[in-house]
Amino acid sequence: QVQLVESGGGLVQPGGSLRLSCAASGGTFKSAYMGWFRQAPGKEREFVARMLWSGGTTNYGDSVKGRFAISRDNAKNTLYLQMDNLKPEDTAVYYCAGDLRYFRGSYSATYWGQGTQVTVSS
Repeated sequence: QVQLVESGGGLVQPGGSLRLSCAASGGTFKSAYMGWFRQAPGKEREFVARMLWSGGTTNYGDSVKGRFAISRDNAKNTLYLQMDNLKPEDTAVYYCAGDLRYFRGSYSATYWGQGTQVTVSS
């Protein structure tokens, strides 16, 4: 049974940084994409970033390009999202996702974490 457990959310001032972690267990993701989505109050879930677990290929949502970076530690089975230069509009619940797929202009995922709150405010 696949489990994804996020951590690292919190309150940060505009311009600050946070690093989210996602500990994965119960599955093999070597040939799959792992990534992050977010959902702000009253808005639809938004794709943030994904990477091929075996390494190399990464994709980012337009609103986070150049500010966020996705990475992973194979030995720890952990996915990360480094978020820099945070803005108030980055405030959302961030979800770790497993087995991401892209089809007809949108991303979806098979596995989801429980989410972690990120609030950017002064």
